[in-house]
Amino acid sequence: MRRGGRGAGWTVGAVLAVGWALLPVAWILSLSLKAGDDVQNRRFLPTAWTLESYRVVFRSALFTSALRNSIGVSLIATTISVALATLAAYAIVRLEFRGKRLVLGMALSVAMFPVISIVGPLFDVWRSVGLYDTWPGLVIPFLSFTLPLSIWVLAAFLRQLPWELEEAALMDGATRWQAFRRVVVPLAAPGVFTAAILTFLFAWNDFVFGISLTSTDRARTVPAALAFFTGASEFQHPAAAIAAAAVVATVPVVLLVLLFQRRIVAGLTSGAVKG
Repeated sequence: MRRGGRGAGWTVGAVLAVGWALLPVAWILSLSLKAGDDVQNRRFLPTAWTLESYRVVFRSALFTSALRNSIGVSLIATTISVALATLAAYAIVRLEFRGKRLVLGMALSVAMFPVISIVGPLFDVWRSVGLYDTWPGLVIPFLSFTLPLSIWVLAAFLRQLPWELEEAALMDGATRWQAFRRVVVPLAAPGVFTAAILTFLFAWNDFVFGISLTSTDRARTVPAALAFFTGASEFQHPAAAIAAAAVVATVPVVLLVLLFQRRIVAGLTSGAVKG
């Protein structure tokens, strides 16, 4: 009975925690399906269901250009970050050199650095060198924060790989690069997926860099564009349209996590226990 009661208690607690976490998402989804003055009422469900806010979102040049910018910037930052982090993590794990722990410590300190504290200097520098309001002007700051995190994730994962397979490939005549590309990288796929998804989520959800280092639709990303979204007209309350845009921006992230959740969990937990 005690075990049954304890299991029921854990179940109830898990349901309450999940419900509490999903409540804001459900509220935004409900708000996006309301129309007109219906957004002003206090009812959770809309009195009249409509998809007009989603039509407004996809007709808006502001949102479509921001969506294109978010996809492009996030994919570029993710590709570069994971490629460099994989090479750096391999070197840290497999090579012996002075200052290895210092490199990891500095990487962690950079990842923990407050983003808002470097926006001002970056704004001045980017205006001077011509990177303001451009894709590279967003990709570079993203890399400075995602690379350390990716290096830590991949280094923790690479430490528990069976290096005998790489040594066997070297003994069979493969070069170090061939062994890395054909043996190490396939084995490290869960860690690579984890680092890639964490990097993509950071770039996709960023607001501070997107709002501070852009000024037009040329490079402004979705989180920053939502701050300027007004809906169908300046006389219409934009709450429902903003909620619809937020739902559209959230769907790719949710699908990404659901599709690769097993690889994410494997990448995060594989380096935790060795043996």
